[in-house]
Amino acid sequence: MRHVVLICLFIVSSLLAYAQSSRPPIDVYDGFEGPVLSDLWATESLVPSSVSIESSIVRAGHSALRIDLHPNDVFWRGVGGDADSERDELREARPLTTRENRLYEFSWSMYLPKDFPIVPVRLVVAQWLEYCPHPDLPCFNNSPVLAVRYINGVLRITQDLNHRFIVLYEKKRDLRGKWLDLRFQVRLTPATNGIVRTWLDGKQVVDYSGITANTSGDATGYPVPGYFPFKMGLYRNVMPQPMTIYLDEYRKREIPDN
Repeated sequence: MRHVVLICLFIVSSLLAYAQSSRPPIDVYDGFEGPVLSDLWATESLVPSSVSIESSIVRAGHSALRIDLHPNDVFWRGVGGDADSERDELREARPLTTRENRLYEFSWSMYLPKDFPIVPVRLVVAQWLEYCPHPDLPCFNNSPVLAVRYINGVLRITQDLNHRFIVLYEKKRDLRGKWLDLRFQVRLTPATNGIVRTWLDGKQVVDYSGITANTSGDATGYPVPGYFPFKMGLYRNVMPQPMTIYLDEYRKREIPDN
């Protein structure tokens, strides 16, 4: 039965890939200037009261998005020995989902208030999570293939591929009280032609070529081709302190693959 399910998932994934192949290249922008979130975002990982459009702290324009994470917001019980977690994250809307073996550029700005708590536990502020179609498959509960983490005052850009944790960038930085501009070029694929390039405040800090996604197929449960929803916000282990992050100037576009 499980083999039949995997075959059906493969067929569905192939049909989706064919249906989307004729769509124009993605090129979207959100400066969070409207009164509510735009349709670029899905909100199932957000408590509605956690988000607001505000004008006191902005990167550009007249407003930015504020996310306030409180204990037990979108609570997830840990499985397989993992710690419990909580989150308030934006996820790119389904039509914008990052697809395997295409080159994209993402950019956005984030701001942590001066009183942001520096904690020694898991804290993810952006991630590309490889889509797993069903919780009964081996891929369920895997870590993001690419993530931006801020733990104990150290900014990290990490991969987690086939249960191997890799640090692409690591530096102790006090990010509080100032905007950080992030730009990524990514091609996510289990083949060796993957790309991760990262610029922080205009300075390139990562230039990686190689495998950038998990192995797909029956053994792992990942579909062919793979899909990688992008999220940004706050995702952490359960803790009593609230946290606030501001986001602004989000862009995503497909770029020529030379």
